[in-house]
Amino acid sequence: MDKKNVYFFGSGKAEGSTSMKNLLGGKGANLAEMTNLNIPVPPGFTISTKVCKIYSEKNHSYPEDVKKEIESNIVKLEKETNKKFGDPKDPLLVSVRSGAAISMPGMMDTVLNLGLNSTSVVALGQISGNPRFAWDSYRRFIQMFGDVVMGVSHSLFEDKLTSIKNFHNYDLDTELNVDDLKELVNLYKEVYKDNTGESFPEDPLVQLWAAIGAVFGSWNNERAVKYRTINKIDGLIGTAVNVQSMVFGNFGDDSGTGVCFSRDPATGDNYFYGEYLMNAQGEDVVAGIRTPQKLSTLESENPQLYKELLDVKQTLENHYKDMQDMEFTIERGKLFLLQTRNGKRTGQAAVKVAVDLVSEGLIDKETAIMRVTPDQLDQLLHPMIDPTTLNSLKAVATGLNASPGAACGEIVFTPEDAEAKALEGRNVLLVRRETSPEDIGGMNAAEGILTATGGMTSHAAVVARGMGKPCVAGCKAVEISGKAMKIGNNYFKEGDTITIDGSSGNVYSGKCILVYPKLTDQLEIFLKWSDEVRESATRDGVKKGFDVRANADLPEDAKRAREFGAVGIGLCRTEHMFFDEAKLEHFRRMIVADSLSERVEALETIKDLQISDFKGIFKVMDGLPVTIRLLDPPLHEFVPGDEFDSLAKMLHKDVSELKLRIESLKEQNPMLGHRGCRLGITYPEIYDMQIEAIIRGAIFCQREGIKVFPEIMIPLVGTVNELKILRERSEIIITRLFDELKDSVPYKIGTMIEIPRAALTADKIAEYADFFSFGTNDLTQMTFGYSRDDVGSFVPEYLSKKILQNDPFQVLDEEGVGQLVITAVNKGRSVKSDLKMSICGEHGGEAKSIDFVYRSGLNLVSCSPFRVPLARLAGAQSVIRNRT
Repeated sequence: MDKKNVYFFGSGKAEGSTSMKNLLGGKGANLAEMTNLNIPVPPGFTISTKVCKIYSEKNHSYPEDVKKEIESNIVKLEKETNKKFGDPKDPLLVSVRSGAAISMPGMMDTVLNLGLNSTSVVALGQISGNPRFAWDSYRRFIQMFGDVVMGVSHSLFEDKLTSIKNFHNYDLDTELNVDDLKELVNLYKEVYKDNTGESFPEDPLVQLWAAIGAVFGSWNNERAVKYRTINKIDGLIGTAVNVQSMVFGNFGDDSGTGVCFSRDPATGDNYFYGEYLMNAQGEDVVAGIRTPQKLSTLESENPQLYKELLDVKQTLENHYKDMQDMEFTIERGKLFLLQTRNGKRTGQAAVKVAVDLVSEGLIDKETAIMRVTPDQLDQLLHPMIDPTTLNSLKAVATGLNASPGAACGEIVFTPEDAEAKALEGRNVLLVRRETSPEDIGGMNAAEGILTATGGMTSHAAVVARGMGKPCVAGCKAVEISGKAMKIGNNYFKEGDTITIDGSSGNVYSGKCILVYPKLTDQLEIFLKWSDEVRESATRDGVKKGFDVRANADLPEDAKRAREFGAVGIGLCRTEHMFFDEAKLEHFRRMIVADSLSERVEALETIKDLQISDFKGIFKVMDGLPVTIRLLDPPLHEFVPGDEFDSLAKMLHKDVSELKLRIESLKEQNPMLGHRGCRLGITYPEIYDMQIEAIIRGAIFCQREGIKVFPEIMIPLVGTVNELKILRERSEIIITRLFDELKDSVPYKIGTMIEIPRAALTADKIAEYADFFSFGTNDLTQMTFGYSRDDVGSFVPEYLSKKILQNDPFQVLDEEGVGQLVITAVNKGRSVKSDLKMSICGEHGGEAKSIDFVYRSGLNLVSCSPFRVPLARLAGAQSVIRNRT
């Protein structure tokens, strides 16, 4: 095993490379890679993620050999730069930055300008010929070290800065002169001592060791842990620490700093995109405190420097074969790169970049497919303001269109309020002057984010794009005061509703009409590539494909599913049809009927309406299969809970008798009670009516030239005899109808596997089934013994305590529920080798679950219409990922 813990980079040669991200973190690996590409990178060293794990396990200490290795690299960096820590004539100053294998922007800690003290700050001023720059760097260092390393609130330092600016009537930080900054340094040191009980450290090595420990410690800070939870990042052992010699963007007007993307991260358009600030350090850009300039300004003001940056951009994009997110600093006219990484982007940009890179010959189609995450694709189906209403809308303000999509909701001003109100089921918009990493929970809970300051690469913009949430940033008209705000002449308090359009940057008062977008041409191209991969999937050398269907109960749902690329309906829940007002009265009459004849009479009325329902879906799905689940929920769900007077009057029943009848239907545990196929056994006339409606509807459509492929699904089967009885009865009805109508249609009869016993006896059940569809919602409930309606009371705590890795109703549990699925697949196919298998629960639209479904040998997934594009992509990625 490699015992090396620290990796040096400098003089055009690095000990690491981009292939070592798990060890060096993304930042460290890419710094090494850029060094090897002869791109100007300030020298430094990376302390590996292994040390983070050691540091945590050893109660914030290091083994002696690790400590010596770090110390030897400090000496190496001093030789490389020809400077020394604490040198009173020419001090070495460094940055100390985090860097995990997976990018977590802003979640962990950074310390800049480390190495300054009361002596070296004077030397830096003399060497640079710019004392103001030196004292500005020192005050920044004290504030950052105090905040990050010692936990002194950032706001306490800001209060001192504000007091000096107010005293001198300054508007900008840059207006502070040398004397002002010296005074500020003294005030900062007082704040530091008052809050830590000790003087600010003068020894640069003491500073360095403390900063390294703080960055390692930030791996487990609240915001970093929450970010990993939100983004489902696991399996990493920690962060690396990058110690790198400082270059200064705040030397003067010939210096600056910026963030740029090789393509537009919001749209994917192929143009050089970014922002910069002159006479500034990096945090000034991303913090949103000052409004930065566009790169096009740099092109006009310094064409040579812009060309150097452009050449670096092209080199990096060609090398990594992906859109790059870069940080740069200009020190006295010289360009340095501080970071590159594959840029975070919106779903729209992810698809466009992937398609464009294929057309440019940089990557192939399958690489493009793997570049877009299913969650990014899901973003493309987020709502936008109804275009037909835009002419009648008047924006109250306009900011930067930082992350596309539209959202409306109640205004909240703190992340805590956002989380609390979202838990109550309310849609909220988080409004902040600027966001910070501590806001991550509230940003995740909110429908969208509005900030008063900040640019296109501010924290709010970057995080919102990564989350796929609408964001309007840098909206200068927003003035926040406590839990209220003013926008122009408009006043808003907490709880008022506004709408933001992250695509245009507009802010509107009140609630606008939102609509869902249609698939773009580029997305169609991309999804077609995904379909080609899925359709070509082979098992045991035989081409079998892997399909995506949709759950749809009404013709409009089916239409949307087909538009989104579904190749059939995998679950049509007939109970949803009964809640239609035209049917509900008759269905209730059937439920409370005193005799079979009354029930049949009520069902006969419903039958014609059911035929119409099925015809509507068959017409929309012309040529594609439709799986129809017979009635599943218990009967009491269709009657009112306590108001019986109106129902009694409508049904011409005595109120007291009706109440007794309804009370008799209620069950202690409906999940385990009289529902599904049990209804079909005890009230066969219900399923008889549905079978007849399906077949009549199918034959009527076929006579109109529509190709129909009905698949009848019997729910909640737990024993083979249930399916045997119901199939035989169904086939008698179907045969009778074929004879009566002198016509026939192809059909299948199958069952849902949603009871553990059904999975364990699937070989017997397969004898009477043409297909299996796994209802993993109910299968999960019965396997875990959890009610999905009640998991909110304890599952969050189970997740936080790592009792569960995922909510089992969101991500299919492979160890338990998954093993029942695999058992059923193997047992079922031991009887019928070509038995079609699918999954139709909520897991059918979740990427990890889809991967399991494919690996387990199922033929298809079915999910909600809006998640069909996601499933098409996730299925293709599963095929590529699991090739042998």
